[in-house]
Amino acid sequence: MSSLDAISKPHAVCVPFPAQGHINPMLKLAKLLHSNGFHITFVNTECNHKRLLKSRGLDSLNGLPSFRFQTIPDGLPEPDDEGTHQVPSLCDSTRATCLPHFRNLLSKLNNDCPGVPAVSCIVSDGVMSFTLDASQELGIPNVLFWTSSACGFMCYVHYNQLVQRGIVPLKDASYLKNGYLDTTIDWIAGIKEIRLKDIPSFIRTTDPEDIMFNFASGECKRAEKACAIILNTFDALEHDVLEAFSSILPPVYSIGPLSLLLDDVSDKSLNAIGFNLWREEPGCLEWLDTKEANTVVYVNFGSVTVMTNDQLIEFAWGLANSYKTFLWVIRQDLVVGEKAVLPPEFVTQTKNRGLLSSWCAQEQVLAHPAIGVFLTHSGWNSTLESVCAGVPMICWPFFAEQQTNCRFCCKEWGIGVEIEDVERHQIEMLVREMTEGEKGREMKKKALKWKALAKKAASGPTGSSFVHFQKMTREVLKD
Repeated sequence: MSSLDAISKPHAVCVPFPAQGHINPMLKLAKLLHSNGFHITFVNTECNHKRLLKSRGLDSLNGLPSFRFQTIPDGLPEPDDEGTHQVPSLCDSTRATCLPHFRNLLSKLNNDCPGVPAVSCIVSDGVMSFTLDASQELGIPNVLFWTSSACGFMCYVHYNQLVQRGIVPLKDASYLKNGYLDTTIDWIAGIKEIRLKDIPSFIRTTDPEDIMFNFASGECKRAEKACAIILNTFDALEHDVLEAFSSILPPVYSIGPLSLLLDDVSDKSLNAIGFNLWREEPGCLEWLDTKEANTVVYVNFGSVTVMTNDQLIEFAWGLANSYKTFLWVIRQDLVVGEKAVLPPEFVTQTKNRGLLSSWCAQEQVLAHPAIGVFLTHSGWNSTLESVCAGVPMICWPFFAEQQTNCRFCCKEWGIGVEIEDVERHQIEMLVREMTEGEKGREMKKKALKWKALAKKAASGPTGSSFVHFQKMTREVLKD
């Protein structure tokens, strides 16, 4: 390609929220845009840039001539360990401090980078909406990528109505225990009815100044200023909710599952650009190769979820007492305030049928035929990856819209069961039910149907997500 051709390319600056579950889908979207002719600048925080180099090697972020990485500070001191910053601190700090640094970066890209095309559009995380101010100053389109489910995002959009109706903040802490959260409401657009406990968990506060509740409300309000909003989902899965957005927000494009759209990209040079902030341990897939189809329980609570050591022990003995084969990912920072330590008796009892790992290539693991069920925190990335793999779920939602995802998995899509209490007998029972019971067999059938629908949505030339992605790229980002 000539230098003139390079300079004439559209140039998208992609800005994820600085957490693993947000970086993953944004990087997939950036790769899709690159494959559609865009020059890409991918913006990490300085802290995560260092973590990526540490986990993947010093050359891992060299990128390609037309896919480059840049950094801005997040305004927080570096954490002492490999864990992610506390989410409220990150939200507060990025909102307050990132805009001037981002402005400076855009100026540098436009004026001090010979051979790089001028920035023509910005694609930022839905909760990094400070970018809207910068895009408005430059007169270029800004698309917000909300990495939650459509149902979770719709609930966030209605946070302000919860305040107006006097539901939030809670009157006092007793409302968390007296059954109040079991109250059902039927006025959230596109959702027939939902319990308060299934709405993203930041409503569970008595503080009118709660950081996370007000942050989510504010970012949803600012979303009205975006040129468009992108969601990593597909029409068949969340049709009613997606349809309801049309009267509330700027155009909303469902363009998922991004991983399936990316599978059809012919430029495999992008495969070398990875995005795990933790080192992946080798050997998981080889171990799974030795197991029979649909026999392994895969356990992973994502990149942010934490638990008490008592809960860790209950999960451990629930798995042990089920006598099922399992692969369990245990992050170093999974247990609050201390290192995760499993009972020696558990390790001894399960050594011939369990594999413990600190991190793994989850999409490849879920796609492995040996996996029978996924015990998950119900984060949206994990949920959608499980849908793509046709794997039913045992759900233990932790925070944010994970409760909403769990509710839809269990009540709407028929592919999950919820852990109500972290208690070994319940965990044992659910694992057995999902691996050898009639309910598990029915959910496996439904999961395979959703897998086929996900593939259909992402397939060209007529799949809904394929069409939406092409339309969004052509009409919004290249306009």
